[in-house]
Formats: sequence, structure tokens, C-alpha cells
Amino acid sequence: MYRLRAKKILSQNYLMDMNINRKIAKHAKVNENDWVIEIGPGPGGITRAILEAGASRLDVVEIDNRFIPPLQHLAEAADSRMFIHHKDALRTEIGDIWKKEPNRPSSVPWHDSNLPQMHVIGNLPFNIASPLIIKYLRDMSYRRGVWEYGRVPLTLTFQLEVAKRLCSPIACDTRSRISIMAQYVAEPKMVFQISGSCFVPRPQVDVGVVRFVPRKTPLVKTSFEVLEKLCRQVFHYRQKYVEKGLKTLYPPEMENEMADELLKKCRIDPTTTSIKLGMEQFADLAEGYNEQCIRHPGLFLYDYTNKQHNLESLSKEQYPLPPPVPVFDSPSEDDSEWSLRNFNL
Repeated sequence: MYRLRAKKILSQNYLMDMNINRKIAKHAKVNENDWVIEIGPGPGGITRAILEAGASRLDVVEIDNRFIPPLQHLAEAADSRMFIHHKDALRTEIGDIWKKEPNRPSSVPWHDSNLPQMHVIGNLPFNIASPLIIKYLRDMSYRRGVWEYGRVPLTLTFQLEVAKRLCSPIACDTRSRISIMAQYVAEPKMVFQISGSCFVPRPQVDVGVVRFVPRKTPLVKTSFEVLEKLCRQVFHYRQKYVEKGLKTLYPPEMENEMADELLKKCRIDPTTTSIKLGMEQFADLAEGYNEQCIRHPGLFLYDYTNKQHNLESLSKEQYPLPPPVPVFDSPSEDDSEWSLRNFNL
């Protein structure tokens, strides 16, 4: 109808098959009276499926102005249930969309077994999928944005390779930094795969649909930023000994001593590789590294690629210490009995 073409610069690929769009809404578990934020609706295929599922409110975030007219037609037919936000998803704080809405569904305490009647769903452009999920996982770890209302689930599409990384178990070739970042704060599950032939235009890769349910208790007791930095360096040398990646966290004059101290404290074999480390070991490494950063102000700011960096100057920066560990209300007695050993990660 609108003769719209995908923009290559925006990595746009549309799902026109309504059976698949309905399948996404079904696996997202959208029910009547739920509220939904959809990222990148494009021509509105998933949008229609969400409205069909009975969502009482749907907010769509779309950057491409060419899709605003068709989305407005959908909104007009949706009986005041749909609202359009012409914005860049990477620069949009989605939690603000519902902040001043008095009729939004009730918030649900974080450690409650029930989830809020809220969802975030999106067929993400490939070029923003990774930075966007990192943004959402960070917000989830701080329980801010839309996660102020409770453990709001995410259902998003990714290139199949990225989807596999997000859900990758230990000792798997797809294990990566994003595996740890996703799994420590959420439980990601690839609910189904979509052939690239189902998209317009057809991408050269298949797609995985991943649903994330936030964990009641994160599996690592540091800030998101500390764990992310540690994982980035550990996975930097995927085929090398873990010791080699760890050493890049420290200035040359202290790398041997500090890396050795951390590995001994965590009882980790320095000749193992990153993909063979479980979540419990990453938790120990991150917590140990966090302690080292507190003992040595400026260490968290150190970047081994910047040859001008030294601890003396970095310790004089405004924020020389790592971000503090988020502190929230304690869970109930039943929920507090958890162990990393209960998770096969």
C-alpha cells in the first residue's frame, strides 16, 4: 500500500507473515489487558498481532518517519489502545513512557513469583540489537526504567548467532561476554527460530527469538559495569589462557601479581579458557576484581589500550572507584535460599 522499502543503513528486515507475528506475541505471553512497548514496529506486523492478543495499551517506538502514516492508521483502528513515539530506541528511556500513566498495571514486587502485566517486544534491526540489549540488561540490573515496575519480560529478535550467544551454556563455542551479561541478571531462552526467507528483504542469516525473564536475584554481586569490563577482557582472547585476558585489566608493572592473586583467590586454573568458566567462577572473578579496584583507586578506570594511563593520575579522577553494588530490599526468607550451584550456566 505504501510501497515502502527497507533502508539498508537502518538494517531493516520486516516480518510480513502474520502467522509468525502471532507466534511472537504468543511466546511473549501477551494476554488481555496487558501493556506492551514495541521497539521498531516498522510496517506494523507484530503490532497487529499484539493488538489481536488483547493488549489494552500498546506503545510503539519507531525512528523511521516513513512508517508513521501506516502506524497512525493502525492506531486509529485500535480504539485508543495504541500510541506512537517517533524516537530512536537507543536514546529512549522506555520507562518514562508509562511513568505518568495512572491506569498502568500494578507494579509487582521484584521477588514475587508473578510477573507484571507488562512486556517489551521487538523485531530489532541487526545494527542496534547488541547495544540495545546491553542497555536493557544494565537497566534491569539496576531495576530502573520499565523495570521499576517489577520483572518485566523482554521478547526480542536477534541474528541467530547472537541469539545463540545470549543463551549459550558453559563450554560451548558460542559462549561469550554477552552470554554472561544476559544470564547473570536474566534467564534468556530462545523460544523459536525464524528462517531468513520469512523476512523482507531477506537477510543472509536466520533469526532467533529470545525471551528474557529477569532473575529474582542476580548471580553476581557486583555492579553491571564491573562484570562487563571483566568479561570483555576475559573473552578478548577466547582461544588463549584466561590468565592472558585477565592481565589486560592491570598496568604492566602489576599485571602478573594482580592476575595471580585473583586466580589463586578464586581457585581457577590459569591455563583454562574463557568458555570453560561457569557463572560461579565469573561471579568470584568479578567480586575479587571489584575488591582490587576498591583497594587501588583508579584501577577500574584503567584501559590497557591507552598508553597514557597510570594509576597515579587515574586515582585523581572524579570517580576513581568502581560503581557500587546495587542494593535493594531483601527477599523473603523462601527466596533468599539460592545458590549458583543450582544453575547449569
